[in-house]
Amino acid sequence: MFAQVSLLYFARSAELSGVRSETISIPQQLTSLQLWQEIVKRHPRLGTIRDHIILAVRQEYVILGDQLLFLHPGDEIAVIPPISGG
Repeated sequence: MFAQVSLLYFARSAELSGVRSETISIPQQLTSLQLWQEIVKRHPRLGTIRDHIILAVRQEYVILGDQLLFLHPGDEIAVIPPISGG
């Protein structure tokens, strides 16, 4: 089964993707790494920041790897690159 989810891009991820948000349809059950791969398929330039990215699913941070995710229609997924500042 698939779920329509909202992707939110911040800072450098918004610059590289060219969008601040979008709605996509992805499998309801997948690993966090598979989720990232789905995002990069749509925006290949994001691959350049893979080692510096954090995902947040329903406002909970997720580390890229084999963590199994169960997505629901309408979930928000944030793509958050490192933010520097003082």
